[in-house]
Amino acid sequence: MPIDRIHIKNFKSIRDSGDIKIRAINVLIGPNGAGKSNFIHFFKLLNNIYKQRLKFYTAENGYENRMLYFGRKHSKSLEGYIVFKPENGNTNNRYDFKLIPQTQGSGFYFEQDLGGYNTYASGYNENWDFQDLGGAGKEESELINNFLTRADFLKAYFEDFNVFHFHDTSSGSPLKQPNKTHDYEYLKEDGSNLAAFLYKIKDTHPKHFKIIEFAIRSVATFFERFDLKPDSKNPDVVFLNWLERGSDEYFNAHNLSDGTLRFIALATLLLQPELPKTIIIDEPELGLHPFAIQKLGALIKSASTKSQIIISTQSVNLVDQFTADDIIIVERKEKQTVFSRQNEEQLKDWLDDYTLGELWEKNVLGGRPR
Repeated sequence: MPIDRIHIKNFKSIRDSGDIKIRAINVLIGPNGAGKSNFIHFFKLLNNIYKQRLKFYTAENGYENRMLYFGRKHSKSLEGYIVFKPENGNTNNRYDFKLIPQTQGSGFYFEQDLGGYNTYASGYNENWDFQDLGGAGKEESELINNFLTRADFLKAYFEDFNVFHFHDTSSGSPLKQPNKTHDYEYLKEDGSNLAAFLYKIKDTHPKHFKIIEFAIRSVATFFERFDLKPDSKNPDVVFLNWLERGSDEYFNAHNLSDGTLRFIALATLLLQPELPKTIIIDEPELGLHPFAIQKLGALIKSASTKSQIIISTQSVNLVDQFTADDIIIVERKEKQTVFSRQNEEQLKDWLDDYTLGELWEKNVLGGRPR
């Protein structure tokens, strides 16, 4: 059952988003500072609510005055909801929350921590039955400790609300460090267990592993294959070792270009055998060659048949890989972030002569610096 829509109020630059429809592919484009990252981090907020890390998340983001739209003097609450809908049915699950800034000290408490079920799930109307999940009046949600059927459904989704970013490719990058051999339950947001995760796929899903290697070879012709196994001197550690084509020389992550390393992480994320229900990626095109961006677009479209994809991008080339229906324009108007989903049919005449990326460059779509 995929996400149907979200609604955000008083979160950073977002005063009131209105209902934002979430499709199989959701590509956010807009100028710097428009609020794309704030949209993406709404899902991060939900993930931290689920994990009972709201206090830590609030501190990490500058406390409640920085999280509220124009601060606590202007906004008296931070709230939102997320609604889920089966592919061939009506909306029948949702989560609603309302956070109130503490009057003494810092942080928030929950005024609402609600799980909703649509009693008209077999029809087209909505009549919601809400139940308190246990967090009302508390500093943390009780979703994780609630055993209602609707809570179990929400937990399965919220656990996957991770924001992947493979930006750091410096010498000290998490992507380049040796991994604990058994740190492979899921791919981490920064790719810090990439080698261990690939090692697991090699052993448990060899066909998927071969597909990942094939995808990498398609953009890095020098790459032959991985050589993943526990280190001979320290079996508790695995390195991202690989073999160059036409050579018997082995290399590791430090010998890969920034773009190649990022593409390996992206290919692993999007081609893994058991995809998360939702995949959220911040600027996946960073450092990629134009051909690699085209391949990335194909991987995203393939993954979207099993997972909902949400990405933010500044790449005209990546935008060209999708349809207008996939695009959400993000802009700042009247001191707030506004969202508008594009429509393929309405742009039909334009698309006869221009690509989607060209329409963005020409500011036909909006989402360009003013």
